[in-house]
This record gives sequence, C-alpha cells and structure tokens, in this order.
Amino acid sequence: MHKILTLNNISVAGLERLPREGYEVASEIQHPDAILLRSFKMHDMDIPETLKAVGRAGAGVNNIPVDKMSAKGIPVFNAPGANANAVKELVLAGMLLGSRNLCQAWDFSRNLEGTDEEISKQVEAGKKNFGGFELPGRTLGVIGLGAIGRYVANAALDLGMKVIGYDPGITVEGAWQLSSDVEKAASVDDLVSKVDYITFHVPLVDATKNMLNAERLKLMKDNVVILNFSRNGIIDDEAVSAAIKSGKVYAYICDFPSNLLKQHERVITLPHLGASTKEAEDNCAIMVADQVRDFLENGNIKNSVNFPAVKMERSEGHRITVVNSNVPNMVGQISSALAGKGLNIIDMLNKSRGDLAYTIIDIDKPADDALLGEIGGIDGVLAVRALV
Repeated sequence: MHKILTLNNISVAGLERLPREGYEVASEIQHPDAILLRSFKMHDMDIPETLKAVGRAGAGVNNIPVDKMSAKGIPVFNAPGANANAVKELVLAGMLLGSRNLCQAWDFSRNLEGTDEEISKQVEAGKKNFGGFELPGRTLGVIGLGAIGRYVANAALDLGMKVIGYDPGITVEGAWQLSSDVEKAASVDDLVSKVDYITFHVPLVDATKNMLNAERLKLMKDNVVILNFSRNGIIDDEAVSAAIKSGKVYAYICDFPSNLLKQHERVITLPHLGASTKEAEDNCAIMVADQVRDFLENGNIKNSVNFPAVKMERSEGHRITVVNSNVPNMVGQISSALAGKGLNIIDMLNKSRGDLAYTIIDIDKPADDALLGEIGGIDGVLAVRALV
C-alpha cells in the first residue's frame, strides 16, 4: 500500500487516478511514500525519511526545496503544459483589457448616477475617454516558448497579430509545435525594441529576475502594453510604474497585485488567476498523479525537474531502482553487487542529469534487504528500492 500525503486540495480527478486498493491518500498521514501539493511551501518542512517522490500539480516549483530533494534522491515531478490553455486565455483577455480600457470603462459605467436619460448623456460624453485600439497588425513579443508561450504565440497569429518569440532553450519538439510564422528574435533586447505588446512565460530564476527593467524599457516603443502572467519578480514594477507616468507604457496587466500596483493608473492586477480554471486544476492533478504512480509502481520518470526522463517496459524480472551521484564506475559497482548475490540482469537502463544518475534494473530473482543494504552502502548511492 502506497501512502500519499496531500499538502493542498488536489482535484478529485487526479486523486481518482490512484486506486484505493493500492493507495492511501490523506491530508494527514504518517510515513508517506509521496507528497502531492500545489502552492504549499515545503522549504521549512521536515522531510519524512520514507519519502520517495514529490508531485507538484502545476508547473512552477519555487515552493519546493528541489536541491534538498535531489540530495536525498527524491524526484520532483510537475505538470508542464497542463494549465497552458487556461493561462493562454487569460493572456489574450489581458491584451483586450489593456487595449480597450475595459476595466476603466466598466468602473466609469458602474459609478454613473442620475436618471437613465442623464446616464445616457454621461455615457455619450464620457466614452471618448476610453477609446482603444485593435489587435490585428500589431506585434506581440513572447519571451519563453514553452507550452504556454507557444499557445499564446499561435493564438495571437490567429487573431491577425505579428509575433516575435525568444527562447534560447526551445526544444526540437517545442519548435515543431510553434507556427513557422513566428519570427525568431536574436536576443531579448532585439525583441523588446520591435513589439507593441510583450508577454513573459519564463520561470523566476536569477537570469530572469527583473528581466524587463528601466534599461530595456527605454528600448521599447511608446505606448507598449506589458503582460505578466508568469511569475512576480520577472518585471521591475517600479520601473514600469515610472514608464507609465512618462507615457512610455500604455498599460500593464499582471497576475500579482501589490501596494504599488493595485490602484495604479493604467495597471490592471488580477489575483493570480492564471491557472484558476477547473479544467486546468483537473489536468494538472491528473498529469502529476499519473507520473507519481508510474514512478512508485514502475520506477519510470517523466516530467521531473531534477531527474532524467527514464522509461523502461517491465520484463518478467524483478525491478530495482538506484539513484546516485553522477560519478564514474557506479553502474559497475552496482552490477558487481548483483553478481555477488548470484543475480542476473535481464534488462537495465541508466540515465543522468547534471549531478544525478538514475538506473532501472530488472533482475531474475527478487532483491532481499541484504542486497538493498549493500547497494545503498556504496559511496555515492542516494536511494535504492525494490519495486513490488
């Protein structure tokens, strides 16, 4: 029986992927094999010795101490792309909110007073203050062309916009999913100088902190519309605030309210709604539950932020998995330990990622505790387990 600790409310659609006959799932559980969470901050949490996997029902993992998990040989799974459509729709809505002054116009309308005839006169007199502009023919810059960025870029093209994208880390698979009509920017500076709208879809790391700052704002066209539905801290809000006052920035729409922004002119802040749809929550929970289950039952790894992707079909043998530091002769030592117990390897797959290596081994006889202890005692081995 696998024990799963939930640190947040996880969609029932995801939890149903963990059959009751093999899984005990609860928000309070002792000695969990895996943790499922959304926004719970794990950094100050005592990590259970029994923990084998962490699954984040979402894309970002800033709330998880990934380095600590890696040191313990624990993969951290996420759900990239599962909320992509939800965020895409909000970005498109944000462009319309900024371009057509919809929030300001709504605020004006709902504060009108007087008779219907008087209100009608006020509307005719006031509507000129909320005139906007249309999207077709304007240029959108997309920083980060992962699942969300690709969705946004392709949708903007469908709306008649021109699109310029920048992502030096785009994969071949990702490029295939991106329209060939998206223009490739040579750099962030190259992109910001050409666009009427700009949207960010990158994680918050040292390289992306304040990626849009005062210096880059000077490179941009006047009346640019800025959107951030990615992470707080990617845009220098102080610099954008100053640029709005100077007339450089027409509108700023983001998912991260603050005292500086919440009542700022020409700023629309939303309460972190990017992935707040039932469909997105279901998709994220299903994806991460499936990945954690496949790891616990078969040792396979997909969409881990700290482990290599590894998939090996089950044979007739008995499976063990080993996590170790990525140093020479680890596989040799593990194989010697198996040979010393008279065990034959039926199939084996070894992959590495950075400082970690991961091996799945199918052997002809079950591994006993003595063998697991011997392998676990090899210098550099972080975790070893036998799969039922």
